Amino acid sequence: MKGPGLNFSAPSIPVESCAAYDLFGPETPTGPVVISVPHAGRDYDESLLAEARVRPEMLWRLEDRWADLLAHPLIERGHSVLIARAPRAMIDLNRHERELDPGMVTGLPRDAALHSSAKLRGGLGLIPRRLPGAHELWLRPLGWGEVQRRIERVHRPYHAVLARTMRAARDMHGHAILIDLHSMPPLPPPAAGQAPPGLVLGDRFGRSASARLMTLAADVAASHGVVAAQNHPYAGGHMIERHGRPDHGLYALQLEFDRSLYLDAALEHPGEGLDRMRRVVAAVVDALAQELPRSGYALAAE
Repeated sequence: MKGPGLNFSAPSIPVESCAAYDLFGPETPTGPVVISVPHAGRDYDESLLAEARVRPEMLWRLEDRWADLLAHPLIERGHSVLIARAPRAMIDLNRHERELDPGMVTGLPRDAALHSSAKLRGGLGLIPRRLPGAHELWLRPLGWGEVQRRIERVHRPYHAVLARTMRAARDMHGHAILIDLHSMPPLPPPAAGQAPPGLVLGDRFGRSASARLMTLAADVAASHGVVAAQNHPYAGGHMIERHGRPDHGLYALQLEFDRSLYLDAALEHPGEGLDRMRRVVAAVVDALAQELPRSGYALAAE
């Protein structure tokens, strides 16, 4: 089942596809920037929906609704774009595979080394447990075998292909820059009379990228009329923490766009602002592709 009831196909056929993802672009990226959209999956199988205590519309709230549409023009231009197929309700690709609530699992091995986090305690671990308005999303805990199946079928393949694509970009272009594309609910204004951020850039407070890349991305967004905050309230999750290794020539930024900027007033379907936000994403990608991450000199234009 495709949620939330509409289907916008990508502009080309993926070069690689499985239950976890669709990968677009050449085997060796044409530039250093690689785009990932890990919370756009909408393939809800009937068994997943049958396990839910809530209506499908509640599970859809976990999605970065239609965030993959922001990357479609980049696919047309030949960029390497990785888009999740499995929904976040099944497994969250932006969480460590051990970031798991033990209360959701039966048959958990005694020696299982689990990771705790604020997101996990809030109900948004590897397998999301609750949302505002839904104290429990699922009828019953999952068996450990099912958790492992989801990890091996979805989580590990996604991260493996992303790591492979980033290494290929680095080996060809000298470095790679991951743009991990997300969306967020509208934020409140930081102070009276100030506009709320329309974009939050995260680099784990400098651990996954560099101030140079963050400043450039913020400046590009501002030139398009989008106010960008940095590392607050979203500093980035497991995706950029895992794949951002500046000491190995691998950089990673998380981009969280305000959904109201590209969706309709109900935040359910693509809206009039979609084309504008697509241009912002493309401009950020173009600028980062021309910039050496830690140098004062830009790359020569292609």
